[in-house]
Amino acid sequence: MPRVRRESGRLKDVPVAGEKKVLLAAPRGYCAGVDRAVVAVERALERYGAPVYVRKQIVHNLHVVRTLEKMGATFVDEVDEVPEGAHVVFSAHGVSPAVVAEAAERGLHAIDATCPLVTKVHREAVRFARQDMEILLIGHRDHEEVEGTSGEAPAHITIVDSPEEADVVEVRDPERLVWLSQTTLSVDETMETVRRLRARFPRLQDPPSDDICYATQNRQVAVKQIAPQADLVLVVGSANSSNSVRLVEVALEYGAKAAHRVDFASEVRQEWLDGVRTVGVTSGASVPEVLVQELLDDLADAGYVEVQAAVTAEEDLVFSLPKELRREAGGAMDARARGGRVRA
Repeated sequence: MPRVRRESGRLKDVPVAGEKKVLLAAPRGYCAGVDRAVVAVERALERYGAPVYVRKQIVHNLHVVRTLEKMGATFVDEVDEVPEGAHVVFSAHGVSPAVVAEAAERGLHAIDATCPLVTKVHREAVRFARQDMEILLIGHRDHEEVEGTSGEAPAHITIVDSPEEADVVEVRDPERLVWLSQTTLSVDETMETVRRLRARFPRLQDPPSDDICYATQNRQVAVKQIAPQADLVLVVGSANSSNSVRLVEVALEYGAKAAHRVDFASEVRQEWLDGVRTVGVTSGASVPEVLVQELLDDLADAGYVEVQAAVTAEEDLVFSLPKELRREAGGAMDARARGGRVRA
């Protein structure tokens, strides 16, 4: 992703008591699912030419969407806005079977960029529904991922949006219950929701493996480490990015004196830095690193030149591209076709 034009010296270096520094969380930024989805749109544009249509935002980041639009991607809300026979990419958040069927009816060439970890939750929902289990899906009703998962088995799924809803949700048979979750939630809040559900429904079953994705968990763990030492935590991420919003909440819960989310460095206000010695910096899983570097540049102008890395995990997972894009137009295997581990 290209660098954003920045206004040098916008933030002023105002003296504070003590030495200024930045605690830079790691891991941060792009996860494997986001990287796969963005590369899928780029490869589709290279292969098929513009326009390539994308249902919803490919990932929840304003900079990424604007950049792909400049490359020729056209973002739509629903597949009925896509011309018949055109190429359409399904976003990383996944879609319901009804959307897949509608795309097929319109003769669209669909490329599924759903994160494989979201696909896992979809498959779990289908399997439990076939067993006639009632599924309590922990997640936000208006989130695209929850809409897609719910669409796999709408007659069997009840959404639980918060711990408070766990106290009042009604079920058909408390003996045949299982919970699943949106992949980008706060780990702590999700487990509090599960605790409350199990207090009411002791036979509630767990999913076979953790639904909250490794990247979401890793970014929350990193923020938990830096938050107690930070006067201010800045999270780079868009307002509709669930995992970015959760990082702000986690920072405040674990001791940061203040925390703010910004799409771009230009949104940081001078008054946020008043009296601040230590700034914690991180970014959501759909944020390109270039935006973090822009923020570090601006913070350096304000006197926060020292940057200390706070590393809590190493991530080296790469997901394979959607099958339609694994080979180049000439038939050769794309360099990003296969997934696996990338060792430094």
